Amino acid sequence: MQQSFGGRPPSPRSLLLAEVAQATQRLADAGVPSPRNDAEELAAFVHGVKRGQLHSVQDSDFDARYWEVIARREQREPLQHITGRAFFRYLELQVGPGVFVPRPETESVVGWAIDAVRAMDVVEPRIVDLCTGSGAIALALAQEVPRSRVHAVELSEDALRWTRKNMEGSRVDLRQGDALDAFRDLDGQVDLVVSNPPYIPLTEWEYVAPEARDYDPELALFSGEDGLDLIRGIERTAHRLLRPGGVVVIEHADTQGGQVPWIFTEERGWADAADHPDLNNRPRFATARRAMP
Repeated sequence: MQQSFGGRPPSPRSLLLAEVAQATQRLADAGVPSPRNDAEELAAFVHGVKRGQLHSVQDSDFDARYWEVIARREQREPLQHITGRAFFRYLELQVGPGVFVPRPETESVVGWAIDAVRAMDVVEPRIVDLCTGSGAIALALAQEVPRSRVHAVELSEDALRWTRKNMEGSRVDLRQGDALDAFRDLDGQVDLVVSNPPYIPLTEWEYVAPEARDYDPELALFSGEDGLDLIRGIERTAHRLLRPGGVVVIEHADTQGGQVPWIFTEERGWADAADHPDLNNRPRFATARRAMP
Protein backbone atom coordinates (compact mmCIF):
# COMPACT_ATOMS: atom_id res chain seq x y z
CA MET A 1 0.00 0.00 0.00
CA GLN A 2 1.37 3.40 -0.97
CA GLN A 3 1.69 6.04 1.72
CA SER A 4 2.18 9.77 1.59
CA PHE A 5 5.13 11.20 3.53
CA GLY A 6 6.17 14.72 4.35
CA GLY A 7 4.34 16.91 1.84
CA ARG A 8 4.35 14.54 -1.10
CA PRO A 9 1.29 14.76 -3.31
CA PRO A 10 -1.39 12.15 -2.64
CA SER A 11 -1.06 8.78 -4.29
CA PRO A 12 -2.52 8.36 -7.80
CA ARG A 13 -6.26 8.89 -8.10
CA SER A 14 -6.62 10.13 -4.51
CA LEU A 15 -6.31 13.91 -4.96
CA LEU A 16 -9.94 14.51 -5.93
CA LEU A 17 -11.24 12.35 -3.08
CA ALA A 18 -9.05 14.28 -0.64
CA GLU A 19 -10.43 17.56 -1.99
CA VAL A 20 -13.98 16.24 -1.70
CA ALA A 21 -13.35 15.47 1.97
CA GLN A 22 -12.14 19.04 2.56
CA ALA A 23 -15.07 20.45 0.59
CA THR A 24 -17.48 18.37 2.67
CA GLN A 25 -16.16 19.96 5.84
CA ARG A 26 -16.39 23.45 4.37
CA LEU A 27 -19.99 22.91 3.31
CA ALA A 28 -20.86 21.44 6.71
CA ASP A 29 -19.36 24.48 8.42
CA ALA A 30 -21.48 26.70 6.16
CA GLY A 31 -24.66 24.93 7.30
CA VAL A 32 -25.38 23.10 4.04
CA PRO A 33 -27.86 20.32 4.94
CA SER A 34 -26.24 17.56 2.83
CA PRO A 35 -22.53 18.47 2.65
CA ARG A 36 -21.11 15.12 1.52
CA ASN A 37 -23.74 14.63 -1.17
CA ASP A 38 -23.27 18.15 -2.52
CA ALA A 39 -19.46 17.98 -2.44
CA GLU A 40 -19.57 14.76 -4.47
CA GLU A 41 -22.25 16.00 -6.86
CA LEU A 42 -20.24 19.13 -7.61
CA ALA A 43 -17.04 17.12 -8.06
CA ALA A 44 -18.82 14.86 -10.53
CA PHE A 45 -20.32 17.87 -12.33
CA VAL A 46 -17.02 19.71 -12.74
CA HIS A 47 -15.10 16.62 -13.83
CA GLY A 48 -17.78 15.22 -16.15
CA VAL A 49 -18.19 11.88 -14.40
CA LYS A 50 -20.82 10.14 -12.28
CA ARG A 51 -20.53 10.21 -8.49
CA GLY A 52 -19.54 6.57 -8.44
CA GLN A 53 -16.61 7.31 -10.76
CA LEU A 54 -14.89 10.01 -8.70
CA HIS A 55 -12.13 7.60 -7.72
CA SER A 56 -11.24 7.18 -11.39
CA VAL A 57 -10.27 10.84 -11.90
CA GLN A 58 -6.49 11.06 -12.18
CA ASP A 59 -4.61 13.61 -10.10
CA SER A 60 -3.44 15.30 -13.28
CA ASP A 61 -7.06 15.79 -14.34
CA PHE A 62 -8.14 17.60 -11.16
CA ASP A 63 -9.97 20.79 -12.14
CA ALA A 64 -9.44 23.76 -9.82
CA ARG A 65 -12.84 25.11 -10.83
CA TYR A 66 -14.13 22.66 -8.26
CA TRP A 67 -13.29 25.16 -5.53
CA GLU A 68 -15.15 27.91 -7.39
CA VAL A 69 -18.41 25.94 -7.31
CA ILE A 70 -17.81 24.89 -3.70
CA ALA A 71 -17.49 28.57 -2.79
CA ARG A 72 -20.85 29.25 -4.47
CA ARG A 73 -22.48 26.40 -2.54
CA GLU A 74 -20.94 27.74 0.68
CA GLN A 75 -22.93 30.90 0.04
CA ARG A 76 -26.02 28.64 -0.03
CA GLU A 77 -26.61 29.00 -3.75
CA PRO A 78 -28.72 25.94 -4.60
CA LEU A 79 -26.84 22.94 -5.92
CA GLN A 80 -29.29 22.79 -8.83
CA HIS A 81 -28.55 26.38 -9.84
CA ILE A 82 -24.86 25.61 -9.99
CA THR A 83 -25.27 22.45 -12.07
CA GLY A 84 -28.27 23.77 -14.02
CA ARG A 85 -30.22 20.57 -13.53
CA ALA A 86 -32.65 18.95 -11.10
CA PHE A 87 -33.69 15.32 -10.93
CA PHE A 88 -37.35 14.46 -10.35
CA ARG A 89 -38.61 10.88 -10.49
CA TYR A 90 -37.37 9.73 -13.94
CA LEU A 91 -36.74 13.23 -15.28
CA GLU A 92 -33.71 15.49 -15.58
CA LEU A 93 -34.92 19.09 -15.70
CA GLN A 94 -33.20 22.35 -16.53
CA VAL A 95 -33.50 24.88 -13.71
CA GLY A 96 -31.98 28.19 -12.66
CA PRO A 97 -32.80 31.67 -11.40
CA GLY A 98 -36.48 32.52 -11.80
CA VAL A 99 -37.97 29.05 -11.39
CA PHE A 100 -38.78 27.00 -8.30
CA VAL A 101 -36.45 24.02 -7.90
CA PRO A 102 -38.54 20.82 -7.55
CA ARG A 103 -38.12 18.99 -4.22
CA PRO A 104 -38.01 15.25 -3.53
CA GLU A 105 -41.08 15.59 -1.28
CA THR A 106 -43.21 16.39 -4.31
CA GLU A 107 -42.43 12.98 -5.80
CA SER A 108 -44.84 11.50 -3.23
CA VAL A 109 -47.57 13.82 -4.51
CA VAL A 110 -47.00 12.68 -8.09
CA GLY A 111 -46.86 9.02 -7.06
CA TRP A 112 -50.29 9.28 -5.43
CA ALA A 113 -51.67 11.15 -8.44
CA ILE A 114 -50.41 8.49 -10.85
CA ASP A 115 -52.00 5.72 -8.80
CA ALA A 116 -55.28 7.64 -8.64
CA VAL A 117 -55.39 8.20 -12.41
CA ARG A 118 -54.51 4.60 -13.18
CA ALA A 119 -57.35 3.46 -10.93
CA MET A 120 -59.87 5.49 -12.93
CA ASP A 121 -61.87 3.78 -15.62
CA VAL A 122 -60.82 6.40 -18.17
CA VAL A 123 -59.02 5.57 -21.42
CA GLU A 124 -57.39 8.99 -21.88
CA PRO A 125 -57.51 10.77 -18.53
CA ARG A 126 -57.32 14.55 -18.64
CA ILE A 127 -54.95 16.10 -16.08
CA VAL A 128 -54.35 19.74 -15.15
CA ASP A 129 -51.24 20.95 -13.31
CA LEU A 130 -51.72 24.37 -11.72
CA CYS A 131 -48.59 26.46 -10.91
CA THR A 132 -46.39 24.13 -12.95
CA GLY A 133 -43.07 25.96 -12.42
CA SER A 134 -40.30 23.87 -14.00
CA GLY A 135 -42.94 21.49 -15.37
CA ALA A 136 -41.81 18.63 -13.14
CA ILE A 137 -45.27 17.39 -12.15
CA ALA A 138 -46.86 17.72 -15.60
CA LEU A 139 -43.95 16.05 -17.37
CA ALA A 140 -43.78 13.19 -14.87
CA LEU A 141 -47.50 12.50 -15.30
CA ALA A 142 -47.25 12.67 -19.09
CA GLN A 143 -44.33 10.25 -19.02
CA GLU A 144 -45.74 7.76 -16.54
CA VAL A 145 -49.37 7.83 -17.68
CA PRO A 146 -48.75 7.51 -21.44
CA ARG A 147 -52.34 7.95 -22.64
CA SER A 148 -53.08 10.95 -20.46
CA ARG A 149 -53.83 14.42 -21.81
CA VAL A 150 -51.85 16.80 -19.63
CA HIS A 151 -52.35 20.57 -19.39
CA ALA A 152 -50.19 22.95 -17.34
CA VAL A 153 -50.28 26.63 -16.48
CA GLU A 154 -47.65 29.02 -15.10
CA LEU A 155 -47.99 32.73 -14.42
CA SER A 156 -44.37 33.87 -14.22
CA GLU A 157 -42.56 34.70 -17.46
CA ASP A 158 -39.23 34.11 -15.69
CA ALA A 159 -40.31 30.60 -14.74
CA LEU A 160 -41.76 29.94 -18.17
CA ARG A 161 -38.33 30.35 -19.77
CA TRP A 162 -37.35 27.16 -17.99
CA THR A 163 -40.72 25.43 -18.38
CA ARG A 164 -40.58 25.84 -22.15
CA LYS A 165 -37.07 24.37 -22.28
CA ASN A 166 -38.14 21.35 -20.25
CA MET A 167 -41.35 20.81 -22.20
CA GLU A 168 -39.84 21.19 -25.65
CA GLY A 169 -40.93 18.19 -27.69
CA SER A 170 -43.37 16.99 -25.02
CA ARG A 171 -47.11 16.58 -25.52
CA VAL A 172 -48.05 18.77 -22.53
CA ASP A 173 -50.38 21.68 -23.31
CA LEU A 174 -48.51 24.56 -21.63
CA ARG A 175 -50.17 27.95 -21.15
CA GLN A 176 -49.27 31.17 -19.41
CA GLY A 177 -51.85 32.48 -17.00
CA ASP A 178 -53.29 32.72 -13.51
CA ALA A 179 -54.06 29.37 -11.88
CA LEU A 180 -57.28 30.80 -10.48
CA ASP A 181 -58.70 31.60 -13.92
CA ALA A 182 -57.04 28.94 -16.07
CA PHE A 183 -58.52 26.49 -18.57
CA ARG A 184 -62.05 27.82 -18.78
CA ASP A 185 -62.37 25.69 -21.92
CA LEU A 186 -61.94 22.55 -19.79
CA ASP A 187 -64.58 23.23 -17.14
CA GLY A 188 -66.17 19.99 -15.95
CA GLN A 189 -63.96 17.82 -18.18
CA VAL A 190 -60.89 17.14 -16.03
CA ASP A 191 -60.20 13.86 -14.22
CA LEU A 192 -57.41 15.06 -11.97
CA VAL A 193 -56.14 18.47 -10.84
CA VAL A 194 -52.72 18.55 -9.20
CA SER A 195 -50.76 21.46 -7.79
CA ASN A 196 -47.68 22.35 -5.78
CA PRO A 197 -48.65 25.96 -5.06
CA PRO A 198 -46.90 28.52 -2.86
CA TYR A 199 -47.87 27.76 0.74
CA ILE A 200 -45.34 29.38 3.09
CA PRO A 201 -46.87 31.94 5.49
CA LEU A 202 -45.42 35.43 5.11
CA THR A 203 -44.72 35.37 8.85
CA GLU A 204 -42.29 32.46 8.34
CA TRP A 205 -39.95 34.32 5.97
CA GLU A 206 -36.98 34.42 8.32
CA TYR A 207 -37.16 30.69 9.00
CA VAL A 208 -37.03 29.60 5.35
CA ALA A 209 -33.79 27.91 4.24
CA PRO A 210 -31.48 30.34 2.40
CA GLU A 211 -31.54 28.16 -0.73
CA ALA A 212 -35.28 28.80 -1.06
CA ARG A 213 -35.64 32.24 0.52
CA ASP A 214 -32.78 33.87 -1.40
CA TYR A 215 -32.98 32.02 -4.73
CA ASP A 216 -36.46 30.58 -5.38
CA PRO A 217 -38.94 33.17 -6.71
CA GLU A 218 -41.15 34.66 -3.98
CA LEU A 219 -44.18 34.05 -6.18
CA ALA A 220 -43.57 30.30 -5.78
CA LEU A 221 -43.07 30.41 -2.00
CA PHE A 222 -45.37 32.73 -0.08
CA SER A 223 -49.16 32.91 0.06
CA GLY A 224 -50.70 35.19 2.67
CA GLU A 225 -50.47 35.33 6.44
CA ASP A 226 -51.24 31.62 6.95
CA GLY A 227 -49.82 30.35 3.64
CA LEU A 228 -53.20 29.07 2.46
CA ASP A 229 -54.46 31.95 0.31
CA LEU A 230 -53.73 30.36 -3.05
CA ILE A 231 -54.82 26.91 -1.89
CA ARG A 232 -58.23 28.41 -1.07
CA GLY A 233 -58.40 29.83 -4.56
CA ILE A 234 -57.27 26.58 -6.16
CA GLU A 235 -60.06 24.77 -4.34
CA ARG A 236 -62.61 26.74 -6.39
CA THR A 237 -60.62 26.33 -9.61
CA ALA A 238 -60.37 22.57 -9.08
CA HIS A 239 -64.10 22.30 -8.39
CA ARG A 240 -64.80 24.19 -11.62
CA LEU A 241 -62.46 22.05 -13.72
CA LEU A 242 -63.21 18.59 -12.37
CA ARG A 243 -65.95 16.31 -13.58
CA PRO A 244 -68.08 14.75 -10.81
CA GLY A 245 -65.91 12.05 -9.25
CA GLY A 246 -62.70 13.77 -10.37
CA VAL A 247 -59.86 14.17 -7.89
CA VAL A 248 -57.69 17.06 -6.68
CA VAL A 249 -54.20 16.55 -5.20
CA ILE A 250 -52.50 19.54 -3.59
CA GLU A 251 -49.18 19.84 -1.76
CA HIS A 252 -48.84 21.80 1.47
CA ALA A 253 -46.33 22.37 4.26
CA ASP A 254 -45.89 19.65 6.85
CA THR A 255 -47.09 22.13 9.48
CA GLN A 256 -50.39 22.54 7.59
CA GLY A 257 -51.45 18.92 7.93
CA GLY A 258 -55.05 18.86 9.08
CA GLN A 259 -55.79 22.39 7.87
CA VAL A 260 -55.96 21.87 4.10
CA PRO A 261 -58.55 19.03 4.03
CA TRP A 262 -60.93 21.36 5.87
CA ILE A 263 -60.85 23.69 2.87
CA PHE A 264 -62.40 20.89 0.75
CA THR A 265 -65.66 20.54 2.64
CA GLU A 266 -68.88 18.75 1.77
CA GLU A 267 -70.68 22.10 1.82
CA ARG A 268 -68.40 23.24 -1.01
CA GLY A 269 -69.07 20.14 -3.09
CA TRP A 270 -66.31 17.75 -2.01
CA ALA A 271 -66.08 14.23 -0.63
CA ASP A 272 -63.35 12.03 0.87
CA ALA A 273 -61.03 14.91 1.82
CA ALA A 274 -57.89 13.50 3.45
CA ASP A 275 -54.26 14.22 4.25
CA HIS A 276 -51.31 12.04 3.24
CA PRO A 277 -47.69 11.72 4.44
CA ASP A 278 -44.52 11.99 2.38
CA LEU A 279 -41.66 9.46 2.47
CA ASN A 280 -40.52 10.94 5.79
CA ASN A 281 -43.99 10.33 7.23
CA ARG A 282 -44.74 14.06 7.49
CA PRO A 283 -48.10 15.48 6.36
CA ARG A 284 -47.39 16.61 2.79
CA PHE A 285 -50.48 16.73 0.58
CA ALA A 286 -54.25 16.72 0.67
CA THR A 287 -56.68 15.03 -1.67
CA ALA A 288 -60.41 15.30 -2.27
CA ARG A 289 -63.00 14.07 -4.73
CA ARG A 290 -65.57 16.28 -6.41
CA ALA A 291 -68.89 15.06 -5.07
CA MET A 292 -71.36 13.37 -7.40
CA PRO A 293 -74.56 15.36 -8.07
